[in-house]
Amino acid sequence: MSDPTPHHVGVTVSDLDRAVDFYTETFGLDVAAEFAVGGEAFADAVDVDGAAAEFAHLVADGGGNETVVELVAYDPEGEPAPDPELNRPGAIHLGLSVDDVAEFYRELDDDVETLSEPRTTESGTTILFVVDPEGNLIEVLDA
Repeated sequence: MSDPTPHHVGVTVSDLDRAVDFYTETFGLDVAAEFAVGGEAFADAVDVDGAAAEFAHLVADGGGNETVVELVAYDPEGEPAPDPELNRPGAIHLGLSVDDVAEFYRELDDDVETLSEPRTTESGTTILFVVDPEGNLIEVLDA
């Protein structure tokens, strides 16, 4: 049996171009690859009849700790997930670290939604939750 290693974090979106713009502009991620996948094997693998999808792989290179964020838009598109609530079992969020959360927050565009201003938890970590245009949550924390 082989040892698993991290490969990517997948985020399903309805508008791939809008999502790519958000993640590249807000977080400075770079587009590493864009591609489409379809066919019977793909549809069977994702268990969606007739599925095809467009993908964008985005990377943030943090000193050798490369993180791949996979944005994917499916055809056919499913129903939107319920509003993300972090205390809901099965809730998922993406975590990205920055040098200074407070500075990151001050530099955010006015139209970027957050759950609150940056807060320092009792563990000493400063966190901020950003909401992407699809309603997905991204935790921003000090590096």
